[in-house]
Amino acid sequence: MAIITLKGSQFNTIGELPMVGTQAPDFTMTREDMTEVRLSDCHGKMTVLNIFPSLDTPTCAAAMKQFNKIAKQFPDAMILCISADLPFAQHRFCNIEHLQNVIPVSIFRNPGFGKNYGVQIMDGPLNGLLTRAVIVLDKESRVVHTELVEELANEPNYQAALDCITSQNAV
Repeated sequence: MAIITLKGSQFNTIGELPMVGTQAPDFTMTREDMTEVRLSDCHGKMTVLNIFPSLDTPTCAAAMKQFNKIAKQFPDAMILCISADLPFAQHRFCNIEHLQNVIPVSIFRNPGFGKNYGVQIMDGPLNGLLTRAVIVLDKESRVVHTELVEELANEPNYQAALDCITSQNAV
């Protein structure tokens, strides 16, 4: 269990992020067109899991926009933007913001992702949503970087994720 905060209030997550060097836990999530994406779809590509509570917050929206810019620089990488938002809302948001390089996905059909990745918030008003985290997977779906953003109102360390993509692409 990890402790996160939101403007001074503390909340708990269900567990810990996957450890660097381990195989990423399997997942199935729903794309904005209602098709599924699985971990196996990421094999052979650098993959960034941009995990957050909801698109309807300024920090989450800003993170999606920033990761969209990163995805444009690395078209061979997959950047999954993961939340509990419904695919319809994700689709609308991406259309309004002209985000075409990231892949928004929802856990609404498969809430086990939050438990398996240790990112589900377990108490407080955001109970059941995902915390803010970034996990980078190599081309074999091994975890090469993790970041749990301890204050939900803060953005993740984009440079750390970018450095991972850059170094892995050089290999």
